[in-house]
Amino acid sequence: MKKKLVVIGYGGMGGWHTRAAEKSDVVTLGGIYDIKEERRKAAEDAGIFSYDSFEAVLADPTVDLVTIAVPNDEHERLTVAALEAGKNVIDEKPVTLTSQSLKRMIDASERAGKLLTVHQNRRWDVDYLAMQKIVDSGEIGEILNVESRVQGSRGIPSDWRGEKKYGGGMLYDWGIHLLDQVLLLFGSRKVERLYCTFDHITNKEVDDGFKLELYFEGGKEAHIEVGTYNFIAMPRFYLRCEKGTALISDWTQKTKVVRCKAWNERDVLPVQTAAGLTKTMAPRDEITTDSYEIERPSSGVHDFYRNVCAAIDGKEKQLVTHEQMMRDLLLIEAAFCSVEENQVVTFDKPL
Repeated sequence: MKKKLVVIGYGGMGGWHTRAAEKSDVVTLGGIYDIKEERRKAAEDAGIFSYDSFEAVLADPTVDLVTIAVPNDEHERLTVAALEAGKNVIDEKPVTLTSQSLKRMIDASERAGKLLTVHQNRRWDVDYLAMQKIVDSGEIGEILNVESRVQGSRGIPSDWRGEKKYGGGMLYDWGIHLLDQVLLLFGSRKVERLYCTFDHITNKEVDDGFKLELYFEGGKEAHIEVGTYNFIAMPRFYLRCEKGTALISDWTQKTKVVRCKAWNERDVLPVQTAAGLTKTMAPRDEITTDSYEIERPSSGVHDFYRNVCAAIDGKEKQLVTHEQMMRDLLLIEAAFCSVEENQVVTFDKPL
């Protein structure tokens, strides 16, 4: 039987969730609630039922699941209230703003015996799935380091995401996604230290871009970068492994792979550069490398909700776990600390 879903907040992502619910095979859209009357009317004009208040949602015994898509600073209050009312809860990312806040939310979930998770929808992005497939397959060996970037040129959206009191900024907005992806690529490997810097080009109150360096145990590294003032974007993913390299230029493209078949070349001819010769940077030949492309993998946009509903019924484990949510948020907090103190943050116990 489908779960009855109500979406709290009928803005950009709230609208996305309602449209997804209308096409879903596991949830049925019970309605929305938004504090703004004009948004409630917009939902009604679209044929969607609108609750008069958040309390009315909680009082409705037919509601199984609520998705909270409101400014970040309100997540904890609404989540705890929904859990205590016996509802399962999905929060838009970030799940909340601090690890202490998340701990209170997890405690409320455990007391109520209800599911709590966060909408890490970009685990289903085809560019990330392509990188994960390469890492999992081992076709170019064990991962050494990865660079993950999302760059545009339009600045921060002109809404609450540009204000600190609401939990705005790109580290919370896109950073939590890219961090989550990178941690999954490295599996159980722990982060030993990190360093982060912010951009304040179009917004002085919150970061409109950032660069985050993660240093994992065993000498592995990751570079995560978000920019909103980049008129020429750098590659979406650049992956180096022990036996080759993979590149995704942007999320619409196939993955380019060069696999090393043999390290040594007998006769390396130097190449002419602008001011001299070099053997070190001479291109590889077809004898020592294979070059190929990997098709974009398929991805089910409804798989997140399918897992949530199966987890509610005890048929599957939830994919976005409390432990993962906490690790992501602890590292985000450490990144803010690194920016404030302008230094590398080291963990006594690697995260």
